[in-house]
Amino acid sequence: MLILVAACVLVVAAWVYLLAGHGAFWRTDVRLPGRAGAPDPGRWPSVAAVVPARDEAAILPETLPTLLAQDYPGAFSVVLVDDASIDGTGAVAAALATAASGEPGPPGPGVSLDGAVSTRAGAVSTRAGAVLRVIGGSPPPPGWAGKVWAMAQGAAAARECGYLLFTDADIAFDPGTVTSLVRAAVADDRALVSQMALLRAETGWERWIVPAFVYFFAQLYPFRRVGRTRARTAAAAGGCMPVRREVLAAAGGLERIAGARIDDVALARLLKRGPARARCWLGFATRVHSRRPYAGLGGLWDMIARSAYTQLRYSPALLAGTVAGLCLLYLLPPAATLGGLAVAAAGGSPAAWWCAGAGLAGWGTMTVTYGPVLRLYGLSPLRAPCLPLVALLYAAMTVDSARRHRAGRGGEWKGRAIAPGRRAQRTSR
Repeated sequence: MLILVAACVLVVAAWVYLLAGHGAFWRTDVRLPGRAGAPDPGRWPSVAAVVPARDEAAILPETLPTLLAQDYPGAFSVVLVDDASIDGTGAVAAALATAASGEPGPPGPGVSLDGAVSTRAGAVSTRAGAVLRVIGGSPPPPGWAGKVWAMAQGAAAARECGYLLFTDADIAFDPGTVTSLVRAAVADDRALVSQMALLRAETGWERWIVPAFVYFFAQLYPFRRVGRTRARTAAAAGGCMPVRREVLAAAGGLERIAGARIDDVALARLLKRGPARARCWLGFATRVHSRRPYAGLGGLWDMIARSAYTQLRYSPALLAGTVAGLCLLYLLPPAATLGGLAVAAAGGSPAAWWCAGAGLAGWGTMTVTYGPVLRLYGLSPLRAPCLPLVALLYAAMTVDSARRHRAGRGGEWKGRAIAPGRRAQRTSR
């Protein structure tokens, strides 16, 4: 019992550190830098949004129009890379562009693959209408990850621009979002200003899994540390990554992260730790949304298992350490609380009360740190004490990620996977 009490005390100390000394990872008030009263740039830089899309015909009608409708004061264009889709993604994008332009009739030659079409932002007046180009992507060359290759093709098609806005096909933007992003980047002199999109949390399983995903990501990469120039922590959220193009070129370009499977983190590391030593920022968003639905646990499980083992650098030792850490940090406190109370109620030794007290302190601290993310998603704080059960699910997903990699299904996404034995590039270093 004394050994258990000592373990619980160590876990409490760990949670106190996470609460007070780990970059305030649990707080969700990290919002765009310089947002309040930031002056407009004297000359708005041109922006090109790059959207890799692989079999996204079903989701594009919910997202692409929000990007085309951005009322950005400068030149704004969108390049959608049809990454070998078989569901008519390119045709759907072209039809949406025609609808956004206000021109009647079916899509004409100007909106076919490898074409361009000017669109108006609906009822919103813009200085320059958004320009959509839909290009057919080519197969990735050896050594390139599929998405990074699509990003590179989109960046090349965008030609000269001040900022490249890398985003995903499932991301929707509220009006004025691109303007706010660029204003913040220019005012705070940031080469990368990334926002964690609000993921969909509508179904029962989404409400349990999605907030925890955001929570664990922020714990792994505390957002405040990302924004500190001297801190080594570097990360980004792939759904919303405006990057200053000249800085990306100075850092070596996307070729430096060609094989990256976790492309957003790799890109942030390239910019912050690479030759450019650029200033980066990562925060929470309330105006950028992911529309991708996850009807059941299976889809969410796939989302986590796809990259968890990659994050661990395909290391069995790191896998074992991660699972052990999850069990100690998240499962031991409630187990010690309930077990200690049960033993104490049965007339056990006084050490049982110490065990229950230490466990309750750890469980309570954990619950406090989870509350802000639940509020961000509009969910009841009563869910917070259940975080240990969700952490147990995440441990199982992480183990399954390693199993999938050994079976040749690592990083599987719409028909693509990492071959057994391959070690996909994870960072820019």
